[in-house]
Amino acid sequence: MIASPDRTPLPREFFDRPVLEVAPDLLGRLLVRDTPDGPIVLRLTEVEAYDGENDPGSHAYRGRTARNEVMFGAPGHVYVYFTYGMWFCMNLVCGAEGRASAVLLRAGEIVEGAELARTRRLSARNDKELAKGPARLATALDVDRSLNGTDACATGDTPLRILHGTPVDSSQVRNGPRTGVSGEGSVHPWRYWVADDPTVSPYRAHVPRRRRS
Repeated sequence: MIASPDRTPLPREFFDRPVLEVAPDLLGRLLVRDTPDGPIVLRLTEVEAYDGENDPGSHAYRGRTARNEVMFGAPGHVYVYFTYGMWFCMNLVCGAEGRASAVLLRAGEIVEGAELARTRRLSARNDKELAKGPARLATALDVDRSLNGTDACATGDTPLRILHGTPVDSSQVRNGPRTGVSGEGSVHPWRYWVADDPTVSPYRAHVPRRRRS
């Protein structure tokens, strides 16, 4: 008999570690999104680490701005950004306060509330595609900038929280280059995923955007 996932919230100390330790350890954890229509629970299957001012691929590489302010705050908070003028993406801040490292949540399996996620992801061909990619994940969970700065370690009435879940055995964790990252940051093998999991998004190298003529 398979044991049920542990529903204990992850403590702040979990996130108060180097980003390259936190990122693979997030695989198998449960992300709970409480919406007005009910909860959606996602099991994390793919993440990417971003190491702040030491990482050319990070939003915080050139220092603190109004956009990335949350990344410099306490670990365990949610950093949401808007990209390509149409999509939101969700990160979890980690490391010491002022350090600005974070983990991008790239993909997961909806284990509860799939019927709610489907109403937001009408183009998904099946439930495995509901949160297959960071923008799809945020869309399925109804995440936008209003949730930026949310404390995912808080107890009580909170729209987002992280539970212990069932950590993935290290033998099933894979890593490789981050998706869509250009320049010096493209060489870091800081994308982590669960081996052979059908909800993991495909790797895509960075392709420069062409300006419209």
